[in-house]
Amino acid sequence: MTTPDRPEFIGDLLGMEMDEIEHGRVVFGLRTRPNFSNPLGTLHGGICATLLDSVMGCAVHSTLEAGVGYGTLELKVNYIRPVPVDGTRLTATGTTIHVGGKTATAEGRVVDDKGRLVAHGTTTCIIHR
Repeated sequence: MTTPDRPEFIGDLLGMEMDEIEHGRVVFGLRTRPNFSNPLGTLHGGICATLLDSVMGCAVHSTLEAGVGYGTLELKVNYIRPVPVDGTRLTATGTTIHVGGKTATAEGRVVDDKGRLVAHGTTTCIIHR
């Protein structure tokens, strides 16, 4: 939900929920919907990619001091299994691996509501000081 103190972001569009945020680690979730489907009728890979990009980037962001930004330089996603678009809740966890002066790396995992691995990935972010 957009408010004057928090602008709309991609998570609002997808219905992401912020479950946990701590230094170097974040957990977000979302429920699949029929309009997230690919031509085969299962979850479009871009949904997991966006979820992973969000949690890994926010894990990096959680380690930065106020006023310092970041951007994704590289995103690698591995898809493990198809996901139905029937309201299945996906949970993504992002954790930093390394945060340096100019770049940072993080890893992420997405599991379904039965705890099965759906996708995993890594990212490299550039830090803007």
